[in-house]
Amino acid sequence: MALPLLPGFSLGRNLKSTASCCECTRALKSKMLRCSAPKGLQWVGKEKFHKSQHWGYCNNVAMLLAEDKPGIGGEPLPGQKLTPKSSVFPAELGCGAPAWLAFDKQVLSFDAYFEEEVPDKNQEPYRIRHCKIYFYLEDDTIQVLEPQVKNSGIIQGTIVRRHRIPLPSPNEDQFYTIDHFNINAEVIFYARRYKIIDCDQFTKHFLRKMGFKLNPPGNRPDDPYTKERQKILDSVNPLRPYERIDTLKQFLEHDGHVLRFYCVWDDPESLFHDPRELVLHYYLSDDTIDIKEVIPVNSGRDVVPLFLRRDKLPKYAPTGLYQPGTITSRTVLNVFGNLVGNRGRYILDNRKTGAVHQEFYRDSDLKIGAVINVWGRQIMLCDCDEFTKDYYRTKYGIEDFTPVPYKAPPPPKAEKPIPPYTGFGSEEDSLCSCMSLLPKPPQKDFKKFMEKDRCGLESNTLRFLAKLVTDSPIDKDRKFIICYFLSDDTISVFEHSQRNTGIIGGKFLEKGRIKKPGQELFKSEPSEYFKAQDLFIGARVCFHGHNFLLVDADEYTINYMEKHANEFAVADTGFIFKKLKDIAEPRSREIRQVFAAADPQHTKVIEYDPFRNLIVSITDGAFSEHEIMTLGRHYGEKEEYEIDHHFLLAKAQEQLKKNSFENFEQLSTILVYNDREKCGALPYETCRTICKSFKLPLSDDLLQTILTMFEDDHKQVNYKKFVDAVNWREHQIPSFHTIKLPPKNEDDWNGQPPFLPVKRIKYLPLLDDLFGKEE
Repeated sequence: MALPLLPGFSLGRNLKSTASCCECTRALKSKMLRCSAPKGLQWVGKEKFHKSQHWGYCNNVAMLLAEDKPGIGGEPLPGQKLTPKSSVFPAELGCGAPAWLAFDKQVLSFDAYFEEEVPDKNQEPYRIRHCKIYFYLEDDTIQVLEPQVKNSGIIQGTIVRRHRIPLPSPNEDQFYTIDHFNINAEVIFYARRYKIIDCDQFTKHFLRKMGFKLNPPGNRPDDPYTKERQKILDSVNPLRPYERIDTLKQFLEHDGHVLRFYCVWDDPESLFHDPRELVLHYYLSDDTIDIKEVIPVNSGRDVVPLFLRRDKLPKYAPTGLYQPGTITSRTVLNVFGNLVGNRGRYILDNRKTGAVHQEFYRDSDLKIGAVINVWGRQIMLCDCDEFTKDYYRTKYGIEDFTPVPYKAPPPPKAEKPIPPYTGFGSEEDSLCSCMSLLPKPPQKDFKKFMEKDRCGLESNTLRFLAKLVTDSPIDKDRKFIICYFLSDDTISVFEHSQRNTGIIGGKFLEKGRIKKPGQELFKSEPSEYFKAQDLFIGARVCFHGHNFLLVDADEYTINYMEKHANEFAVADTGFIFKKLKDIAEPRSREIRQVFAAADPQHTKVIEYDPFRNLIVSITDGAFSEHEIMTLGRHYGEKEEYEIDHHFLLAKAQEQLKKNSFENFEQLSTILVYNDREKCGALPYETCRTICKSFKLPLSDDLLQTILTMFEDDHKQVNYKKFVDAVNWREHQIPSFHTIKLPPKNEDDWNGQPPFLPVKRIKYLPLLDDLFGKEE
């Protein structure tokens, strides 16, 4: 029974490795073929298989055997070639990795050519076609490519697609390997002979490492038809012999580069001989010029888009303008006229006989003070912009760009007197009614508002504790909180409520800007208002007739002023130190003795109050309280505070209880799931991310502090202890309800105890910085 094959499909030795008839049937079914167990000779396509060579019996079943199966005792049969188990190299060599991994993306590249016959054409009996042969080391596949040649008329590109290529007959059962390639060697791919003439550097290095002896590179023959064609092209004169000017380079280098000159044209034909202001643009990309006119307001002239459209500007000849047709791009010669068949014969003049050369304005002709002729109008260049100056300074080395004055000096601008303030509305609102016929509301500083507005924990509000400067015994003990808002420079005052005083605390002064005292009310100049620099510890301010003394400030205010020391002189350590050095340097010995007397125990530190009194006595009261405090904070002894872990856990449980959070079991399950190694610990960032994604109702600072409490030396958090510590339902802290805040002081303001700047001052570094180290 014959096998029906698909069109264009031949079945040869591809079935030689099939193990059984059933396996053969499966293989053929995949290609839409049919097979039956044959007996004797069977024809498949154009090839035949003999029973004694290809068919055997196993368990009384006829089976197709492989051709490379050895005979009895493992001896090869007559005419049989056994394929070695390993490659041509011993199995002990190499790294042992498979070829597809060891030689991944490694390709050998060979330069080759082949001859192709061209029948029925006398101009070229054969053709030389150059190509590239790529050998892929990972799977011994080969690909042949022919580079694209312009105007070749041949479909070029891939000649042989990538696959394993069999050797020519009679070894068609084997495939090309690396052994078959060398320089000046020939290979045959599907009856086409390729001559290898060279290879790249990587291929040479690889073949030498493999032990191949490389032949010298061969010659690359030329295609005879191509040489003949080139001779013909070289001998033929071009149809249009005029030289071609390539402007692409100039365009690519100077595209978008424009020189700008400010010009003036004194029109003699105008009625009043007024000068016309012009702006000349010179485009460096193509050497063209356009001119625009600057038309002043209410000049009575029509507004036109361009005074001169963009084009090359010619220079005039001494004889005047050229007649139309004098300047042309080509010169045409009438050879026969109309004598032959009433038709003229014309050719181009190669010699350019009678051609007129015309010059155009270039960048070298333009400079300040030069006069150019624009179609009969004399225009003088008076000035240029910065880009033009840099261009001429770089290319031509010109340094003098003194402009030519062409405008009359403008008349002095009359000052508009501003009427004095009438008292109605705010000063800014009344001033806007004087600026325009339709009054507009005053504009606020929106940029400052966005920069200094409250953002998270940054309140941008300075708060000071103040008291009244008065002789009244009732008002002496009154305490006020002055808040200065940096976003809009407004001030509000609140009075701290005190028991048994008979005064109701609360809002004392509405939020708003406050004018400085001693200013005239009805005046034209704007009034001065209190700024942030006017408020500091020890300052005396007057708000609407009430005199306040600022006695303290909160920690945020002090830190903000020290952070922006360039704006606040009282918080600038460098400025205060220089001021103190100028005062105390003449009395250095006396000051050292005074500080030594204040430290009888020689502890090298003194309390803040004695330090303050010494600075006041040295400076004779020239330093404010804020400046003394800034100096003390700089040289103060830093105190380390220990975190009360018991108190932090109690606060965390209190926050979780207020937010009714009880999903501790689910939180623990998620942490256990992320613990892939099941070691009971997770990295700090992983635990923090899980708690954030689980929306654990704890502030970020408190969460980070508690996670740090359960970290080990390797930055791993014991998540089981962490969950148990914050689980207020099952592991409630015994002192959860007994923890109380420290008792408030009588001077408590804004819910916080008064700020204590520093306790102990290290005075020796201060004296060393002032007078140098004592010998």
